[in-house]
Amino acid sequence: MTEMKRIKIHFWVLLFLTAITVNAQQTDTTAVKAVDSLLVNLEKKAPIAEKETAKTVLNIPAVEDKSEQSKLQDLEEAYRYDSLWMDELYKNASYFDEMYAEVTNPNSADEYITELSTDTLKARLKRLNEKTPFNIAYNPSLESVIKSFLSRKRGLMERMITKSQFYFPLFEQELDNYNVPLEVKYLAIVESALDPKAKSRVGATGLWQFMYGTGRMYKLDVSSYVDERSDPINSTTAAAKYLKKLYDIFNDWDLALAAYNSGPGNVNKAIRRSGGYKNYWNIRQNLPRETAGYVPAFLATMYLFEYAEEHGLKAKKADRAYFETDTIHVKNTITFDQISKMVGISVEELEVLNPAYKLNIIPKVEGKTYTLRLPMKHVGEFVNNEEAIYAYAKKELETVEKPLPQLITSNDRVRYKVRSGDYLGKIAERYGVGVSQIKGWNGLRSNNLRVGQRLTIYPRKPVTTKVASTATKQAAAEPVGALPKDPSKIHVVQSGDSLWTISRKYPGISIDNLKKWNGLTGNNLKPGTKLRLCNCSS
Repeated sequence: MTEMKRIKIHFWVLLFLTAITVNAQQTDTTAVKAVDSLLVNLEKKAPIAEKETAKTVLNIPAVEDKSEQSKLQDLEEAYRYDSLWMDELYKNASYFDEMYAEVTNPNSADEYITELSTDTLKARLKRLNEKTPFNIAYNPSLESVIKSFLSRKRGLMERMITKSQFYFPLFEQELDNYNVPLEVKYLAIVESALDPKAKSRVGATGLWQFMYGTGRMYKLDVSSYVDERSDPINSTTAAAKYLKKLYDIFNDWDLALAAYNSGPGNVNKAIRRSGGYKNYWNIRQNLPRETAGYVPAFLATMYLFEYAEEHGLKAKKADRAYFETDTIHVKNTITFDQISKMVGISVEELEVLNPAYKLNIIPKVEGKTYTLRLPMKHVGEFVNNEEAIYAYAKKELETVEKPLPQLITSNDRVRYKVRSGDYLGKIAERYGVGVSQIKGWNGLRSNNLRVGQRLTIYPRKPVTTKVASTATKQAAAEPVGALPKDPSKIHVVQSGDSLWTISRKYPGISIDNLKKWNGLTGNNLKPGTKLRLCNCSS
C-alpha cells in the first residue's frame, strides 16, 4: 500500500470517527469498536511491525511507534481546535437577557434602515414556506421583526450563528428521533439564546426554558446537585416530546409553538375569543403579550439563518463543528476541581461541557447514573486511572473542613414567603444555602425582595415545621419552676394585654424582666396565660 493511499484511508476513517463521536454515550460504543476493527484490518494489510498495547498513565501519553505518534498528534490538534471553540462559547455565555427583551418587548417602529425590500422578503418567505411544515407567509408584523433584527440585533444574530455550530447538530439528532421538524432548533435561540444556564424571571431554566413542573413531567432530574433542564441532550429530548404532544393536540406547528410558550390553555382561550380561528396570525391579538412576539421572533430567526449570507451576517467558523468528546459513567462523588487537577482540564471547560451540575459536583446517588463529558484527549486518561482518581477524590473529600452539601431532591424544596424585615442573607442563613443559589433558583437579578414574594429554596438545614416551631415556642413560654404562691406576684393575661401594657401596670418591671422570668421568646401573649412578676417561685 502506497503512503498516499494510507493517508487517504486514514483521512476518511478520521472523518467517520468525528461523525460518530457526537452521539456517543459511553466510552466503548459499538460504532467505535467497528472503526477500531477497520483500522486493525488496514494495519494488517500494511507492512507495519507488531506492537504491544500500553496503558496510558495520567498526563504521560504512551507513544510506541510512528503511526501511534501520528494519531496522537491529530488528537492534540483536535483538542487545540476544541479549546479555541470552547473559549468562544464561554465568552459568549449568556445573551439570554437581550433575546428575552426582544421577544417580550418587540419594537413597534415601522422604519428600519435595511436593504431588504418587501417584494424580496415575500419571495424569500414563499420559498422558505415550501421547505418547512410551519406556516410561513408574509405579514407586516413579521417584516417589522425581521428588519428590527437586521438593524438592531445584527451582533446578536452573528453570535447565535457562531454558537449554533456546536448545538444545532445535537438538536437535529434528538428532534429527528421524535419526528419533530428540524427547524424547531431555532426555537432554542428565542428561548435561551443558546445558553444552557439561562433562567427566566419566573424560574424557567435551560436551553429550552422548562418550568420546574413541566421538567418533572418529562423526567428531568432536579436536585441540589443536578438540574437536567440545563443538560443539552436530556432537555432537548424532553422538548421534542413536549412539542410533539402539543402538535398532537392542535395539529398545527405554529400553535404548538404558541402553546409551548404560554401553555395550551391560553391558546385554547385565544381560539375561543377569536371566534374559532386556528391560524396563529388570526388569534395573535388574543394571546399573552410575550407569546404574541414569540412566534414572529422564531420565524424571523429562521429566516435570518437561512438567508444569513444574503444579509452579510458573518460568524466565526469552527474548525470542527462538533466537540470530539465522549461520556464516562461516574462511579463515586467527584468535584470539577478534582477532575481538573487530576486530568489537566480547566474547570471552565468542564462547566461548558457539563452544564447540568449546579455546584460543580457530580454526586453518587443510588439508583441514578450520572455522566461526565470530557474531550477525547482526556477520556483515556480518566478511564485508565479511574481507581486512582476516585481514591484521590475520596481522600480529599474526607479531609476538607466543610462537608459537601447533603443531597436534597426536588421533592424537598421549600416555598418561602418573604416577610417584612427579610433579606436574602437572612433567608440563606436560615436554610443553610448561599445568596447566589437563592438568586439562581428564582431568576433574581438583584438582592431586592418584596413582602409577599414567594421563593423556591432547596434547604440544606433541617426545616422546622410550623407545628414543631409552635410547640417549641409554647414550651419556651412555660416559666422555669412553679408559679409563686402569692397571687400578687402573678398576672393573668387579659384580651388586649401586651408586654408593654403589663410592664406599665407594675412599676419597676420591664418588658425584658417579663420575658426572662417567664421564658418568653416573642411578644405574643395568649389570654389566660399566667405570668410571674418576679424572679421567684414562692
